[in-house]
Amino acid sequence: MEDKNVIKLPVTEDKITAKKRSRPPKFDPEGEEKLRQQNLKRLAVLGEEDASVKRLETLVFGAEEELLERLVEENEEEQTSVLQLEDEEGSGDEDSEGEDELRQQLQPRKAAWVDEDDELEEEVDMKHRYRRNLMKGDAESVLSKQRLQQRMKEQFQKSMGGTPSWAQSSDQKKKKKKALDEEEEEEEEEDDLLRRTGNFVASSESLPSGVLRMKKCLHANNARPSADRLTSVQFHPSAQVVMTAGLDQSVSLFQVDGKTNPKIQSVHLERFPVHQARFSRDGQTVIATSLRNKMFYLYDMMEGRVAPVRSVRGLSEARVKDFSVCPDGGALLLTGTNGYLHMLTLKTNEIVRSMKINGDVSGVAFSPDGSKAFVNSEEGEVFVWDVRSSRCLSRFMDDGCVKGTAIAASPDGRYLACGSQAGVVNVYSQEACLNSTNPKPLRAVMNLLTSATSLTFNPTSEILAVASRVEDEAVRLVHLPSLTVFSNFPVASRKVTHRVSCLDFSPRSGFFSLANNKGHAPLFRLLHYKDF
Repeated sequence: MEDKNVIKLPVTEDKITAKKRSRPPKFDPEGEEKLRQQNLKRLAVLGEEDASVKRLETLVFGAEEELLERLVEENEEEQTSVLQLEDEEGSGDEDSEGEDELRQQLQPRKAAWVDEDDELEEEVDMKHRYRRNLMKGDAESVLSKQRLQQRMKEQFQKSMGGTPSWAQSSDQKKKKKKALDEEEEEEEEEDDLLRRTGNFVASSESLPSGVLRMKKCLHANNARPSADRLTSVQFHPSAQVVMTAGLDQSVSLFQVDGKTNPKIQSVHLERFPVHQARFSRDGQTVIATSLRNKMFYLYDMMEGRVAPVRSVRGLSEARVKDFSVCPDGGALLLTGTNGYLHMLTLKTNEIVRSMKINGDVSGVAFSPDGSKAFVNSEEGEVFVWDVRSSRCLSRFMDDGCVKGTAIAASPDGRYLACGSQAGVVNVYSQEACLNSTNPKPLRAVMNLLTSATSLTFNPTSEILAVASRVEDEAVRLVHLPSLTVFSNFPVASRKVTHRVSCLDFSPRSGFFSLANNKGHAPLFRLLHYKDF
């Protein structure tokens, strides 16, 4: 019985159609096989290269297991290819980023600020008192701002010995570091040469001019610096040893290896500030003099004995200060007062002969064979003496000299150098000085502004070292074959030598040292020479 309260909804068309849905057709195996054969023919026409068609065929016509295996393999291949692509893209990005950073580093830095007025061609008066020293001639009375700026830059770099480190670009610093590394490699190859004693003849090629290849080593007396001014430094004539002495009343010996320079021995002389100390010709004795009296010391290095010589027979001088060791090795030539020179024999410690010049003696130098002595007077006159006969062979005036200060003769007998109070060093030919009363200098070295107090030739007679103890860094090295000054010594950017009172080269010119007012003996390795 139907409920009267129930409202009947109208029957929709979907439900009507659902009720009228027909039954599925019966499965016909023959028809399906026929349809499958037709599809296979169509696929043969399309080809077997299309993987999607093969997949569709398998899906429609069976072989489910093969289909699943193929799908898994293709999925793995796709994931692998995606990962490889991502890696290539990542590495490409990194490479591009590295290239961008390198490109930015190589690009020159832009100026932080540029003044447009600098680009204008404005002329500057060079006759102004602040710019007069920048003129190279009267024709440069007016310069443009750009040329003036370049001129000031060149002058600054010249005074600094090159571009200072703080003003160098990164590329310049890299090039400088590379050059230093190459130089260190060359020096390491030569370190074995530092152990040689030099008891053999060295053969070296001619020394080039311009720049002297050298290395700054540890101070020769680094193991025992002097507490006061050093007055003497000298290399041993045969052993790899250097001797220093100074106003701290001591004489010290050091082994020279260029790295540690260990101390061998040090002798303290009570109340005896050393004015000059030199090795004897055989290298077994050190002679030391002072400023206060005529006593001097003989230090026998073989026996380790220090013997004072309190009086000299036949010597009327109040004190013994300056002296020179004669080349024959058995005598000293003492410098006296009022132009006197006294020959002292070391066997008996007595005066055997004396010589006198006009004026006071300012320096003495011997010819290579020791037969002649060149004596420089403070009046600027040079005397040539025969040592054996004590006879004056010749005399001449040092060209342009007002007051003579030093003299030196080259070991090969070719050159004679005379220093003056004005800082001028005249280089003569020894042959011309012996045969002429008015020789002309081969070259006047005018690189010192103060009195030339020290002159020394190297053993090969290729370098002349000149120095002044009046001014800091007043040291120059002269290339004798070309009579030009080496441009790279001393380094102007920092103080190295200070005020120099003595100079010396090692027996084969491998080392160069000097004594300064700071109590140090700076040591330099001359890389051109292979032996000590």
